[in-house]
Amino acid sequence: MTDPMPVAELLFSEADATPMSTDTATVKPWSQASACLQAASKAWLSTVRPDGRPHAMPVMPGWADETPYIATRPASRKARNLDGNPNCVLTVAGADLDLVVEGTATRVQDPDRLQQVADAFMAKYQWRFTILDGSVYDGSLPGPPEYAFYRVTPVRAFGYGPDGLTATRWRF
Repeated sequence: MTDPMPVAELLFSEADATPMSTDTATVKPWSQASACLQAASKAWLSTVRPDGRPHAMPVMPGWADETPYIATRPASRKARNLDGNPNCVLTVAGADLDLVVEGTATRVQDPDRLQQVADAFMAKYQWRFTILDGSVYDGSLPGPPEYAFYRVTPVRAFGYGPDGLTATRWRF
């Protein structure tokens, strides 16, 4: 599945110029942001509790079909939050770009996609998941415990350069 390329633009206009750059040459391409997401060994996932309070936890993001994924246990607070309200924010601090990705998370159900995501986690972290009858398990742990994969589909994202003066917004 190929998603259309997002629109990249300056986050601030000349009216907002202080202290941010309004030079369109500083707009970062989405390819730089996706490379940052792909390389990140840790990200922060923010979700919304049923009572509206925020919840943030570190996650190890996976990357498949040009999209970030997370793995979590189905009974975890983040999974229950995402099942009730799919709106979430994934944040990553990169060497040359800090990212805030607002999106929606969807639990992966398709067996082929489950295997593709499991393969992505194996390639990146050597974290071996087993897919059995449409469920995801971590066979390296006693039990073995069940996991769920969530696809985070970006809606908008913000990237901030290391100089603290450049910012890009991507709208999907």
